[in-house]
Amino acid sequence: MSSKGLKPTKRKDNESFEKPDALKSKKPKLAPSNNTIQNQKPGGQEHGKPKAFGNTDKSVVTLSKKERRVQAKELTEARKKRRKPHYTLEQELATLWEKMRRRDIGKEDRLKLISEAIQKMKGKMHEIAGSHVSSRVLQHLSSSFQPVYPVSADTWLLSSVTWSDLLVFVDHAYHLGNAAQKQELLGELYSTELQLFKDLNSTSEKRVVDIIAKLGLQKGSVIRHMTAIVQPILEKGIVDHNITHKLLIEYMTVADKTSAAFVIQQLSGPLLIRMVHTRDGSRLAMLCVKHGSAKERKKLIKAMKTEKDSHVGSIASDQYGSMVLACIFSIVDDTKLVTKIIVRELEANLKDLVMGKNGRRPLLQLLHPNSSRYFSRDDLASLDLSVPSLCLMDKSETKDSDGKESAEEEKDEEEDTVTEQSGLEENVTVAGSKKDPLLRRQELLVKSGLAERLIDVCVENAEEFLKSNFAKEVMYEVAVGGCDGILLPTLSENLRELYQAIASVAAEPKPEESEKSSQHILEDFHSSRTIRRLVLDSPTFASILFKKALSGKCRSWAQGHCSRILSAFLETQDVQVREMAKEELQVLVDEGALKITGTKKPE
Repeated sequence: MSSKGLKPTKRKDNESFEKPDALKSKKPKLAPSNNTIQNQKPGGQEHGKPKAFGNTDKSVVTLSKKERRVQAKELTEARKKRRKPHYTLEQELATLWEKMRRRDIGKEDRLKLISEAIQKMKGKMHEIAGSHVSSRVLQHLSSSFQPVYPVSADTWLLSSVTWSDLLVFVDHAYHLGNAAQKQELLGELYSTELQLFKDLNSTSEKRVVDIIAKLGLQKGSVIRHMTAIVQPILEKGIVDHNITHKLLIEYMTVADKTSAAFVIQQLSGPLLIRMVHTRDGSRLAMLCVKHGSAKERKKLIKAMKTEKDSHVGSIASDQYGSMVLACIFSIVDDTKLVTKIIVRELEANLKDLVMGKNGRRPLLQLLHPNSSRYFSRDDLASLDLSVPSLCLMDKSETKDSDGKESAEEEKDEEEDTVTEQSGLEENVTVAGSKKDPLLRRQELLVKSGLAERLIDVCVENAEEFLKSNFAKEVMYEVAVGGCDGILLPTLSENLRELYQAIASVAAEPKPEESEKSSQHILEDFHSSRTIRRLVLDSPTFASILFKKALSGKCRSWAQGHCSRILSAFLETQDVQVREMAKEELQVLVDEGALKITGTKKPE
């Protein structure tokens, strides 16, 4: 019979049908235990369990799917309210945002909605700015504050918010804008007259002094407008925003000497520590260091280290903060205070600073000040900044203030407290310092013990530092004794120990191709070039290196990056080093196995 003729038999009619094991293993019903009987409610239901289907108890209400969804949504909303303190406010702002972003809404209605949103956010902008919903509202409000709306509308809306909320709002708009929009926003902070010039965004002038000159604005009117904005910002200490830093640095270029001195007096101290992490903030700090009095410099330096915390390490590791420390090392004459607050903190973390891109900068400024090899043009320009009005005053008061200022510096080194000085102009010192730069470097670098500790760290990490793209620069400057040979008179023996450490690593056998886990110090790109520079610039190091690591082995090192080190022995200006290596190296040159690069020709 074919399979098509077969009909499926009913399960109940098939006596020989065997049930699957899963159906066979039914558990026998057990009699309820005493505990079960005790936990049952009077109606026969167990405690904590739902009643059986078909229960006639009318007190239990069965929810529909829609009602269950509504209940789950309410529970979710309740959890969000407990987790987010401003959840209800964010929902209200989202509703307003949906209304104000519509295209068919009139200008009057949109202004009312914006005003309502700002009123709801009053005093809370800095707390809700990080929220996704609130940030969307802030973005919309920021884009609304353009010259499309009249000035009176902007003033009416912003007059009801606090300064803290206002700066959060403006800074948020500043971050969202492109270069032209940022310049337009800054222009309104410079002067209300700039709103009349529609071609401001197309001009190449970005500095307020250049804008005043090109547009023919009244300088006095611009200064009064900027002062009205700057003064409450400083008095309230609202200095955490980038746009504030930009506004203040531009204000210092046009402010008269009394106003500039007021800014320096207000900022010197803890406020500046909050600003040094930005480009403009660090430049403001450098201006305060350069033009501040001995008392104001002392307040700034002391603010870097409090009883609870020290900010020196984080400042030194910051791209812009590290330049503030470099400026302090170059200007402040109170070397005892600088050593106590800053140098001691740097000593505790020297290895990480030397290995860091930013942390090495203050150390390099002490070893080789203002070197274009280690500092960019922008870095060097920031170190050379000054306040025009205070520079004019300095030139006229230099003769009378030199002796007085030096005496005040010496007094500050001995005392921890200084009495309040009466006039703002009296608190401003001559730009720069009075102490000889070389003497200041010796006190900060050598007499403080920093150089000795730095040499020890270089000895301990010789191979790692030489192979590092950043640490190799510090290693080189330490090994050559620093600019002007500042380390050589007193630390020559320590430097010989460093030379021996480098030569010992270089004397290690050349690894086989199959055994190379890391490059030899003479073959590594960074270390080979640093060692070559040391051979050319330090005869003592060159002599130790050749005798301990290269003599009799030059042929095996005549290829690759090490060949540049060998050629340096024939290119050095030192006759003794050249004659010492010539016998072994000249043979390789004649054979063509070693090429002379010719960067430095011997006399």
